Amino acid sequence: MEAALVASGHDIADGPEDAEVFVLNSCTITHQADADARAQIRRAKRRNPAVRVLVTGCYANAEPELVAAMPEVDAVLGNGEKDELQTVLEGLTPAPGAEPAAPFVQVTALKRRKTFTPLTAATPRQRTRSLLKVQDGCNYRCSFCIVPQVRGGSRSLAVADVVSQARGLVEAGAPEVVLTGIHLGTFGRDLRPRVRLADLVAAVLPVLGDARLRLSSLDPHEVDDDLISLMAENAPQLCRYLHLPVQSGDPDVLRAMRRGHTADDFAELTAKLAARVPGVGLGTDVIVGFPGETDAAFENTYALLRDAPVAYHHVFTYSIRKGTSAASMSDQVPPQVKAARNKALRELSHGQTEAFSERAVGEVLDAVIEQGRHEHPMALADNYVRVPLVRGDLQVGQRGRITVLREGEQRVGVA
Repeated sequence: MEAALVASGHDIADGPEDAEVFVLNSCTITHQADADARAQIRRAKRRNPAVRVLVTGCYANAEPELVAAMPEVDAVLGNGEKDELQTVLEGLTPAPGAEPAAPFVQVTALKRRKTFTPLTAATPRQRTRSLLKVQDGCNYRCSFCIVPQVRGGSRSLAVADVVSQARGLVEAGAPEVVLTGIHLGTFGRDLRPRVRLADLVAAVLPVLGDARLRLSSLDPHEVDDDLISLMAENAPQLCRYLHLPVQSGDPDVLRAMRRGHTADDFAELTAKLAARVPGVGLGTDVIVGFPGETDAAFENTYALLRDAPVAYHHVFTYSIRKGTSAASMSDQVPPQVKAARNKALRELSHGQTEAFSERAVGEVLDAVIEQGRHEHPMALADNYVRVPLVRGDLQVGQRGRITVLREGEQRVGVA
């Protein structure tokens, strides 16, 4: 969206206080995300009372009337209308002396929408990696998730268009292209002829040149042998990394969540990846405190993650989300129990991350150099090991080989 506005002649301000229009691309995955969006809107208006506020994204799609009722909001644009952002934005500047108009609202219900909103991929400012969205929406009905209601059914960008956009990003100098989607593993199921994610990866690899390709989140049952073979045969150009949300390691909880995989699926897949792709970095998402999660069910999850060859897990505490079937489930878990389980898994994850990163000491890794927050830029390896780059001639935005060393108690990269 930012790139499209820049291409049409707009300037991007550093913050709301310097802007004429503030655009918020909102999330609604939890009620806390809704609250965060409202706080951002109010904060922007406090910092600049004259700024016009346009809200888009999933919260706008889920609660358009509620968002439009906020006195700070001037326009609400749904996920299906993001390609109309420029036109709507340019209509937000009132004529001199005109009375404030009612908020502009344009939000399409996405339950039946099957078209892919064509936003061209771009490398955002202050980033070295480019995100290429190839899929949107979700056909699954996980009991805790509202995404299908606010994103619509799964739909894919044509393979030829993906290849063209990837080529353009590489020609623009991107050292890494990340294929993204709401449910990336279902890419191509709506295309005719039907294609798989492995087919897309095979089509993109030849146009990468000196860049590398990374895949974003995939459900465990969506990783097939062909995709694993591509990763094994094309590393590090195809990054040795997968994020595989498991959500729980207990059979009863997974059934209640309506997930498409089992704990055994996850265990077998991660073991296979570790064997066939040496050094692969694996991560996962897990929800603690889902309704009905007993102590024994949590222990099953803990044991699965403890024994799997994963480098990290993002731990989420279940919270009731209006509009999902899990919101009305009985056997809600007490908050203090959720907090204890969250803490236990975060501590486990920290130890696994440390162990995985420590195994990289002495290795030569393919890395992209990113802007660090502190003294040194950061080297991001293809398997997601991240270390400060302390010596060498690689610059931010470049891809190259680094050696991971230990200096005192810190792991560092040397180009």
